Amino acid sequence: MRSSWKHGLLSVFCCIVLAACQLAFPKSNHAIELTLWHGINPPPNRDVFNELVEAFNAEHPDIHVNSLYIGQPDQQLPKILTAVVGGTPPNLLWFGPSITGQLVELGALRSIEDWFENSPVQAVLDPALLEGMTLNGHIWSIPMATNNVGLFYRPSLFEDAGISKLPETWEELRATAVQLTRDLDGNGTIDRYGLLLPLGKGEWTVFTWLPFLYGSGGEIVRDERPDLYHPEAIGAMQFWADLVADGSVTLSQPERGYELDDFLKGRVAMQLTGPWTLGQLEQTGIDYNAMPIPAGTERATVVGGEHLFVTKTTPAQENAALEFLEFVLSDRFQIQWALGTGYLPASLSARDSEAYHQYVAERPVLEVFLQQMKWVRSRPILPNYARLSDSLGRAIEETLLGSDPEKALKNAQRRIDLIWQ
Repeated sequence: MRSSWKHGLLSVFCCIVLAACQLAFPKSNHAIELTLWHGINPPPNRDVFNELVEAFNAEHPDIHVNSLYIGQPDQQLPKILTAVVGGTPPNLLWFGPSITGQLVELGALRSIEDWFENSPVQAVLDPALLEGMTLNGHIWSIPMATNNVGLFYRPSLFEDAGISKLPETWEELRATAVQLTRDLDGNGTIDRYGLLLPLGKGEWTVFTWLPFLYGSGGEIVRDERPDLYHPEAIGAMQFWADLVADGSVTLSQPERGYELDDFLKGRVAMQLTGPWTLGQLEQTGIDYNAMPIPAGTERATVVGGEHLFVTKTTPAQENAALEFLEFVLSDRFQIQWALGTGYLPASLSARDSEAYHQYVAERPVLEVFLQQMKWVRSRPILPNYARLSDSLGRAIEETLLGSDPEKALKNAQRRIDLIWQ
């Protein structure tokens, strides 16, 4: 009798669980299955994204998006290219827009301007982001969110050095870095540097140097060809060389320029990074703030953030993927993603929402990055950008290690010319 009672109770429990699962994850037997590959990190950000994907699936029973984490960008790229060449790409792809040219050359992407031009999201997207979406007159991706590079600093160290005015120009930044550099115990060794610069030839180094190139009025692509050897680039490179020569700069560990250890421990007073670090900074309890990158001949910074691409599959899958893109650019997604991760919303309407205004009011440092969206520039998305970035990164690394900036850029131009020819 007792066994029968237990068996009956177990059956009822299983029925309740099954019903709950069906309610939580409604899915039509005829739902269009979409695979989305991404490399979202840190894990808490991934959790925010997965919650939003589940919400989309629940509200679209005829579409089911399978969100798969496939590793960091250096791990993702070989997998993506192998899948594309093998004819088995995911339906949706999350990656930096610098991959656009390569995927377009491989014929992997569906251009989306037909959808974008007839979608209400066009009216609310920040127009500054269109540069990174467009190649050869076609739109290939949408930004999932956005950010940009600014200059974080430690207010207590500025106060300790007697600095009351933030630098607004390169010359002022150089003088400020010198004033912040200190031998604290008088033993002849520098204990605190004004600024950390990223050592390495990887994309992070290029990403954080480009605001200085753009701030000098320079470009790295003219007439669809790489152009690294010109006065503006030499001037921007020379500025970093001058900072190093002043002794006010410490270099990061190779290819680790994004790490905040020295900044957190007070060994450097300023560091180039962006709002994606706010979660980490808020957990430490240290004092911090941010300022716009000081101007050369003009204000400039470089826009960051990953994009979503729709690959060529079947018309039904492509149309379903476009529905997901519309969801991603909706205020609901943009606000929840921004509040959960620190990214800036890609849509102007989400930035103007009451929820986001409240979020920024509690984190006024974000005002700096919102202000900089007025003068952001994108990295080029032409084919072979990876080769261009590598050649430029090598020139930056050589300069930081003591080479002549003009010679380093001349050699970089020679390398990239050989590839383009």
